Amino acid sequence: MIMTQQVQEKVLVKRDFYHLIINGEKVESSKGETFQTINPATGEVVATVAKASQEDAERAVQAARQAFDFGKWKQYPVNRRAQVLHKIAAIMRSRFNEIVELEMLDTGKSLGTAQGQVNQAIEDFEFYAGAIVGHRGAVNNMPGQFHNYTEKEPVGVCAQIVPWNYPLMMAAWKIAPAIAVGCSVIVKPASLTPLTAIVLGEICLEAGVPAGVVNIIPGSGKDVGNYLVEHQQVDKVAFTGSTPVGKGIMEKASQTLKRVTLELGGKSPNLVFEDADIDAAVDGSLYGIFYNSGQSCEARSRLYVHKDIYDEFLEKFVAKTTAIKLGDPFDKATHMGAIIDQDQLNTIDGYVKSAIAEGATILTGGKVATVEGFEKGFWYEPTIITDVTQSMKVVREEIFGPVVVVMPFSDEKEAIRLANDSEFGLGSAVWSKDGARATRVANQIQAGIVMVNCPFSAMPGTPFGGYKQSGFGRELCIETLDLYTETKSIISYYGSRPLNPLGV
Repeated sequence: MIMTQQVQEKVLVKRDFYHLIINGEKVESSKGETFQTINPATGEVVATVAKASQEDAERAVQAARQAFDFGKWKQYPVNRRAQVLHKIAAIMRSRFNEIVELEMLDTGKSLGTAQGQVNQAIEDFEFYAGAIVGHRGAVNNMPGQFHNYTEKEPVGVCAQIVPWNYPLMMAAWKIAPAIAVGCSVIVKPASLTPLTAIVLGEICLEAGVPAGVVNIIPGSGKDVGNYLVEHQQVDKVAFTGSTPVGKGIMEKASQTLKRVTLELGGKSPNLVFEDADIDAAVDGSLYGIFYNSGQSCEARSRLYVHKDIYDEFLEKFVAKTTAIKLGDPFDKATHMGAIIDQDQLNTIDGYVKSAIAEGATILTGGKVATVEGFEKGFWYEPTIITDVTQSMKVVREEIFGPVVVVMPFSDEKEAIRLANDSEFGLGSAVWSKDGARATRVANQIQAGIVMVNCPFSAMPGTPFGGYKQSGFGRELCIETLDLYTETKSIISYYGSRPLNPLGV
């Protein structure tokens, strides 16, 4: 998720209504229900969206099932599917500014943040267009006159449930590998941020993805999401979101033994050793927690700094944090966008208040922000908390906002112990000029991602996923293709004499 800074001109043609996409058609809800999406930066309505019901989910499942069982997509030669994925990326790139603007209006993201995420969504399709060409089975050594080879076959119909913090990027992470191998998908975007996922579905159709292969049905998780998870004709579920919801999905999916991929919550540690490049560590730590307004599952929200440089680091870190600009998301000078909605704003503020009640110190921030010209939006000040203990809520639980706790440590052993003292294990970061130490520490951290002297956690080709209660399965990489395929083993006998193993 590398942030870019390109010139953005507002190009979006006003569109008041967004349909469901089922079986290659734009359709309204079977019940005629709709909901509105709100721009978090302004509090204003962006658009009205058709709200899927369980009946609509059933239509989508049947469309996906028909497309998979009787359609041609999975039978296409690999290079033909790759061409379609490349075309999806090309159309997205041709509409780059429009998609960036729509993502900003739907999420309140800053310009650079949205640009980086749209860029990566495009690159995801390009990556999997290449990766699928090399995804194949194997020939295995066998005794005597036997031959064994394996084939990779698409798993089938996949329900993909996308979160609100990275709406387009997470949709791309899921759709691209699934359709690359020949699966059909039903995507349920978050109700808070469905617009770019719907547009992506439309682009898939324009690029030549057959009807029924990609279906987009925004609706409630309680009704539509659960319906998909429990459906007998859905073969796999991929979910990104909170750990409690992920546990519920895993339980429901177990009733039909669905394949499941879960990318869940995090409370990622960020370790800064005494030999680190302090300025680089400060800048990287700033990005690690305040990027995307802290609304990232792998946000490095636990910052551990060696006691010998603690004061110097903190002075620089506070100074840069106070310089972060909140404001018009379309202004290139804006560093941090809005919080997604009032509920999340209340949650963040509740965590900060709990820290104060438990005796922590707020070095900067710590309250709801008022942004001139955007007074009806949802904003929170970048917040640094010190004087915390490992038992405090702000240290143990995922806040999902621009709030970081900072603590000193004495030596490498303590740093590793503190880093691993969590039920989560998604991201982590290590800052040290000592390559041996950095490798040693990285190998001992219980997390799916370790960033060494680097703030970036996700690029196409790099596995993304967690340990412990941060979920399982890896996205964004070649290995993801295996999550959407079954491995079939075929054993042949080519001997000259018939086999009679029972000797009858």
